[in-house]
Amino acid sequence: MLRFRHRMHPRKIQTGLSEGPEGRLKRMRQIVSGLIRYERVEPTFAQADEARQYAERLLYLAIKNGDKHKETMDMADFWLLEKDLIHKLFKVLVPRYQSYTTCFTDLHKLAVEYPGQGFPRAVLELRGNPWPPIVPRQRDTRYLLSNILLAGARKDYHISKQKAREQHQQEQAQGGHDEVLSSGRGEMVESSQAYQSSASSSSVDTGLSEMEGDDARSARGSSVDASSFSASSTSSSHRDSER
Repeated sequence: MLRFRHRMHPRKIQTGLSEGPEGRLKRMRQIVSGLIRYERVEPTFAQADEARQYAERLLYLAIKNGDKHKETMDMADFWLLEKDLIHKLFKVLVPRYQSYTTCFTDLHKLAVEYPGQGFPRAVLELRGNPWPPIVPRQRDTRYLLSNILLAGARKDYHISKQKAREQHQQEQAQGGHDEVLSSGRGEMVESSQAYQSSASSSSVDTGLSEMEGDDARSARGSSVDASSFSASSTSSSHRDSER
């Protein structure tokens, strides 16, 4: 269901002297009927803004319920003062807006005429109408000095950000390469230290074994000397006894 903002209190619309609410409603019916027939009307802005919601609601219910729904047909008969417009509503506008997901009308505010009554006027039209499009006046501000300077500053900023990003990526890549090199050097140092420690331990073991061999040889030499000394002493004592 379409939703659009509206005032909590109705506007004050000048419809004539002593007409009251009936004159206001009659004016809304005239605008809605003219919108369905001509697909573009130019009332005052307040009248166009208020009649737009009734036209949107009428089109929405016609698309949703079709021409077989009694309440929808009664609403179309009430709002359309000329009864041939009911056929246009269901046979022309409903197929046109069947796949629309947005509003069915456009509202353009016109400039205040001077001299004139002073009421701002507007253009209320159906979308997809056969009339030439109303292009809102848009000022081209691309070539103003301030916008040119801002565009240049924006471009320089993006270029500096890109360079900083590339430099950061290069530093990260260089840091990873340095880490690989340092890890390789560390492994080489560790392997050399392990080799040196193994070599020193082997040299210590060989030195200990040599020292043990020397001790054993010295011990054997001392035992031989003692045995020879004892033999010589016994022989000398034997000779003395014979004498």
